[in-house]
Amino acid sequence: MYFLLSQLSIMDLLYSSTIVPKAATDFLSGKNTISFVNCGIQLFLFMTLVAAECLLLAVMAYDRYVAICHPLRYSVLMRPTVCAFMVAGSWLGALLNALVHVIYTLHLPYCASREIHHFFCEIPALLKLVCADTSLYANGLYFSGIIFLLTPIAAIMASYGQIISTVLKLGSDLGMRKAVATCSSHMIVVSLFYGTAIIMYIVPEAYHTALQDEVIAVIYTIVTPTLNPLIYSLRNKDVAAALRRVLRR
Repeated sequence: MYFLLSQLSIMDLLYSSTIVPKAATDFLSGKNTISFVNCGIQLFLFMTLVAAECLLLAVMAYDRYVAICHPLRYSVLMRPTVCAFMVAGSWLGALLNALVHVIYTLHLPYCASREIHHFFCEIPALLKLVCADTSLYANGLYFSGIIFLLTPIAAIMASYGQIISTVLKLGSDLGMRKAVATCSSHMIVVSLFYGTAIIMYIVPEAYHTALQDEVIAVIYTIVTPTLNPLIYSLRNKDVAAALRRVLRR
């Protein structure tokens, strides 16, 4: 669990770092510009890290499923080599997905305005500047969203469905409370992250405006990564006790 949490923290830190420093610099200096190369780099890093986090959250749900439903086999099913393999698979799948999308996006003809109505380089905002038919690529982006958003969500729901079924069969209020305590932090993070990402990449563009896209992007690029450490840390009794000792001083 802590190994997977460390990977989540690294992903949150890295993908916030690809956006927040540049956005803060532009806000303070008033020079809201970015080169074509830097835009491509920012887009590649962002897509890699967000897709990797989508897959990692599904792995974390599986980890909780094994811990609650198969506790005696946990040390075998989630041994270090298996965890490392699943995390490496998350990174590799996200890397390949980002590479394909970024290469294709950067080779599109940008002969219209070069003004991006967004605070960082993101594919939906860039497609609005293309002076060619992008409907086919938009379908490909939608299909990619299904793979990296809806498929992990289905896996997460299946994991928690099995957890609820197992706990209910025990008929123990204490068991239910422990299961809720174990899974609540993860479910809060999943709701914040996937909810906003689905609106951006799955919901048709006609149902949200450019301003709404910016607000939604702030949630999953800044708010959620900032809240993740607090959500997970304060659910840990040892961390909460340490925080209370510090505040008393």
